[in-house]
Amino acid sequence: MDMQRLEDEIDWTFANDNTRDYTHIYHDYPARMIPQIPRAILSLIYKKEYGLLFDPYCGSGTSLVEGLMRGMDVVGTDINPLARLISKSKIEYSIDPRNLEAELNRFVEFTLNPKLKPLVIKKDNLSFWFKEGAIRGIGLIMRYISSIQDRKIRDFFKVAASETIRESSNTRKGEFKLYRYPEEKLKHHNPDPFAIMKFKLFRNFEGYEQFYETMAKLSKNPKARIYSFNTVKGIAKDRLPNASVDIVITSPPYGDSHTTVAYGQYSRLSMEWLGISKGDVDRMSMGGNKTKEVVNFDCGPLDRAIEEVAAKKPKRALEVTSFYADLRNSIKNVSKVIKEGGYACYVVANRRVAGVVLPTDQAIKCFFERYGFFHVRTFSRKIPNKRMPSRNSPTNIAGKTEQTMNKELIVVMEKM
Repeated sequence: MDMQRLEDEIDWTFANDNTRDYTHIYHDYPARMIPQIPRAILSLIYKKEYGLLFDPYCGSGTSLVEGLMRGMDVVGTDINPLARLISKSKIEYSIDPRNLEAELNRFVEFTLNPKLKPLVIKKDNLSFWFKEGAIRGIGLIMRYISSIQDRKIRDFFKVAASETIRESSNTRKGEFKLYRYPEEKLKHHNPDPFAIMKFKLFRNFEGYEQFYETMAKLSKNPKARIYSFNTVKGIAKDRLPNASVDIVITSPPYGDSHTTVAYGQYSRLSMEWLGISKGDVDRMSMGGNKTKEVVNFDCGPLDRAIEEVAAKKPKRALEVTSFYADLRNSIKNVSKVIKEGGYACYVVANRRVAGVVLPTDQAIKCFFERYGFFHVRTFSRKIPNKRMPSRNSPTNIAGKTEQTMNKELIVVMEKM
């Protein structure tokens, strides 16, 4: 395989491409992998017609959708209940569009004269995060959803409701963490949950129709499964046997949730309204439980970077160590399920901590090489959009910011 030729042929920025086609339109998600990346990987690196694709940190299911459209069976897992709900809905392609459209129209009729009693959650600070009108509107939406008999259609509505909940809340838009609007801004913030929900539903319906039509053209119906297991802890053989996976395409967390992307905070309000909030997602995430000492990973670039961080910020070095220890354990488990000759493709970004760039791409290469893989190539792409903030405050000192990640690296490993 001429990887240099492949790199020359592909503009990995995909700056002008539509990144929200098919069911990718359903729901925003922090640091979302754009579909063009797994699409390109599957076209250029994995040329078999069928096979099994696994995403060990599936998030909103981007790689799973792309695998399905190539006729591949797919398996995804994520510890975030909201991520699993989004992924499960995005990979569903057996709903008759006529039945789905009929339910959408019934919902529109319901909004014109809602006679049901709102279903309101018990939350001490509910009025802090939502205005009274939003609480009533969301409550009526949730009551309607509870009346939908078809589980698959109900999940479709729940995904639209999740974005509606976020946009109807008092949280600042464009943030992954929970920050409330200032009082002056709240005076003019009067969201209409019904209007937001209807927009999301019909927008998502268009994406579903496109996905449904694409899947109908396949010669076989590929299977899709979503699990909740944490690959840091292990992978049950009854769910994913050793040497069963042809290709892994994934984007792991860029760092611990506390200092990078807080997936749990992003998801919290939606999960509470949807009744799927289970445990502290951010604490369960990679690096969520801190180690007591800096360890040597036997990976030169990574060990040197952690030493630099430790010299400046000893506590931060422990947080960094915790994250990479979990990443290493996850890769150890993931490596077992990949077939000989199979691929592991990890999309990562090298974040900066205490002014030190952490070489996550090199760490992934080191970890996989330890478990019988060789490095095929690492592709580099600029991040042209605003999926991540351009600057953050890693020191938590007001006004002191550093540039964050503006480049992604696609590390391709092959099992020998």
